[in-house]
Amino acid sequence: MKVIGSTSSPYARKVRIVMAEKKIEYDFEQDSPWAADTRVPQSNPLGKVPVLILEDGRKLYDSRVIVEFLDSVSPVNRLIPADNREKIEVKRWEALADGILDAGISARREGQRPDGEKSPAAIARQMGKVNTGLAAMANDLGDRGWCCGIDLTLADIAVGCCVGWLEFRFPQLEVVTRHANLGRLAKRLAGRASFAATFPKE
Repeated sequence: MKVIGSTSSPYARKVRIVMAEKKIEYDFEQDSPWAADTRVPQSNPLGKVPVLILEDGRKLYDSRVIVEFLDSVSPVNRLIPADNREKIEVKRWEALADGILDAGISARREGQRPDGEKSPAAIARQMGKVNTGLAAMANDLGDRGWCCGIDLTLADIAVGCCVGWLEFRFPQLEVVTRHANLGRLAKRLAGRASFAATFPKE
């Protein structure tokens, strides 16, 4: 299998961490959809990463689709519970983490527009979503060691990728200082080989 993505993409990182935790071998092809010479649209008509190319040539896209597929193809280290109620809870955490990322990326892209074209109101609106999302995330985590249950799940991976990207792109938010419990979880995750090997970078 092959994963197409960029080392700065939190969604591609989520897929790579899931593959590492489940001990699935793959090739990684670095490509940014924002690069002038990107080939991403040839694999995903939406022009987004990550893309998972299966051995038979089929292409899967959207990180949530990819990670659910990966968890189903290998029984090693199941990350999504079989019980429907528990599964929905894990996926709810993933949706919250991805939603925060969507807002953060939108705010960053708007801020990169030329002076006179960017909208401070649009940036403020998206960053408002980031902050309320983080507050909800911290409140839901409380004093627990893991987001769901007593061991690592996809919920923790999604939250870890979200917090890691915000620390990478918006250090001024001081996420792990403002939300100490998210900081503790992030530190715990950083000690895992899967997280350490995929730390976001340009």
